Parts: sequence; C-alpha cells; structure tokens
Amino acid sequence: MKDMQQTKSPKKDIFQRFKDKIEELKETLPPTGREFGNSCARHTFINILDVLDLEEFDSCYYNNLAIPFSGFGSYISDKGWKGPCGVVSGAIAAIGIIMGDHENTKSQQVPLVFTKAIQFAYKFEEKFGSVSCHDLVGLDLSKDYQKYKEQHIWEKKCCDFIYFSIDLVSKLTRKDLKTKWQ
Repeated sequence: MKDMQQTKSPKKDIFQRFKDKIEELKETLPPTGREFGNSCARHTFINILDVLDLEEFDSCYYNNLAIPFSGFGSYISDKGWKGPCGVVSGAIAAIGIIMGDHENTKSQQVPLVFTKAIQFAYKFEEKFGSVSCHDLVGLDLSKDYQKYKEQHIWEKKCCDFIYFSIDLVSKLTRKDLKTKWQ
C-alpha cells in the first residue's frame, strides 16, 4: 500500500488559496444573509482560518470566539461611541493568528501585530469611510435589524467588506503567510 503522503496532491500556493476563497465566497456568501444567526465576524475569521488549513479549524472555539464580535459591532454607547464592524474585528483576530503562527505570539512581536491591526483599520476606513458598523450600514442594528434584512444590506455591503478584508489580510500578512503558512 502506498504511503498516504505520496498520493496527496500538493497544496496550492497560500496566496492562490486566498484568491480562490474570495471567488468561492462570491458564490456562497450572499445567501447566508437570510439565515438567522448570521455573523459577519465569523464569516471573515473562519474563512481566513480555512485558507490557513489549520488542523484545529473545526474546533467550536474559533467559531464561538468570532460570533460576539458581530454583536459588539451593533453597540452604541450613551456617549456616542460606536462598535467596530464585525468584519474588521474578525479580520484583526485572523491577523493575530497568522502572525502568531502555531504558538503564542512572542512579546517582541506584539508591537508588530498591533501595527498590522492599525494598518488594516486604516486601509478599511480609507476604502469604506469608517470602521464602525453603524456608520457602514447606516442603521442601528440593535433596533433596525429587520430593516437591515429587508434592504439586503448584507448582500449589498457586508459581503464586499468581507471580500476586501480577506484580500487585505493576505496582503498585510504576506511575509508571515509565506514563511509560516505556505
């Protein structure tokens, strides 16, 4: 019997896997907006982890970690602070996973991870005008969720945030992807 490793086809280049994931999501992601419990943060985070081909990917912990980020995006404080878009939160969490590799991030690397997160937020805001969920969708989702669904904002806006973010994460973490995740 042949060794299983010999019969497995080689993995595609990591950057091609990111491109393929975005193309796949353009087909599969828009209909998920109609599902109860849809989470933009989860879709962003989990799909990036899927590209990384983590053995632990199927763990419920990754899924459960990302879901609250979407709810937090709906938060508006009495002082006017608005929660970040769940896509932004999910992408920044993925940056931490990518840069940390398969171990805890080394303390001397933490400032670089912070910098990549800031770069991500800057470029996202530059492209879409804000990192706040409320500003991006034009609604307070804690009060106007039905309107969000009726106006198909997921399909019209949020999916584009996810495609852009997955691509941007691959660009910002290019060096780490090439050396740690190829």
